[in-house]
Amino acid sequence: MPDLRKLAALVAAPVIAAASLFSCSNEKPPADAKEFKVDFIDVGKADAMVLQSETGTVVIDCGEKGDGKKIAAILDESGRTSIDYLIITHFDKDHVGGAAKVLNNYEVKNVLTPDYDGAADEYAKFCKVLEENGVPRTRLTSDMSFTLDDVDYTVYAPKKSSYGDNDSDENDFSLVTKAVHHKNTLLFTGDAMEERLDEIMDIGKCTLLKMPYHGRKLDNLGDFLKATSPKCAVVCTDSSTFSGKVQDMLSDMKIPTYSTCFNGNITAVSNGASIEFTTEKGGAA
Repeated sequence: MPDLRKLAALVAAPVIAAASLFSCSNEKPPADAKEFKVDFIDVGKADAMVLQSETGTVVIDCGEKGDGKKIAAILDESGRTSIDYLIITHFDKDHVGGAAKVLNNYEVKNVLTPDYDGAADEYAKFCKVLEENGVPRTRLTSDMSFTLDDVDYTVYAPKKSSYGDNDSDENDFSLVTKAVHHKNTLLFTGDAMEERLDEIMDIGKCTLLKMPYHGRKLDNLGDFLKATSPKCAVVCTDSSTFSGKVQDMLSDMKIPTYSTCFNGNITAVSNGASIEFTTEKGGAA
């Protein structure tokens, strides 16, 4: 697998969208499986993801202020006018910043957040817009499950009420979402750091892993990758944040990896037995 750092030059070059098929098995998709699509939006060192099944829509994080319009573009292109669940993993500005625009422009039926209050101005705006629009918010203190079409979701709540006094300790409040689509399991880990990864170390194997904390090096990341055994990975990050050591680790473990900093917008489509990726530029490393 080539070093992702060597692909940085691709960012500036216009490249025709590339598609690659990753198969998690040689089996045909289940006869009753419908398409399940995930858009990983290129918003720099931030998270913004749109998950769409046949009729269901889930948004996980909204990037920074101004990134809500990119989520809107995905929803509008798909003809979606409502969001079943808006999941804000935690309240750093690069996760909650674009939420106000989303809430102001779409019917949002449910909002899931961890059970703490953030300090960022973007969090205050998020709370204000929630109140103005009368949108119900659930502060998760225990795990929650729901089903949309043929996708079974579980959202895992943090197990502690405090992770320390530093700003970075907010990351360990991250809600973790598992989406099971027939034979495929997709795992979204927010900005989970060491303590949070320890809490979900037994979450089970997955097909696709959205890498935690924008691809930074974490002491127990190798153990977590071994425990979850992802068949492929996506990193939402910028090129200066994506750790070279993590890139090497993914290469050594032979995990095909896409990243928004090198691939731009990334779309992953599950048919229930395999996952097909389409990217703005480049392919998996």
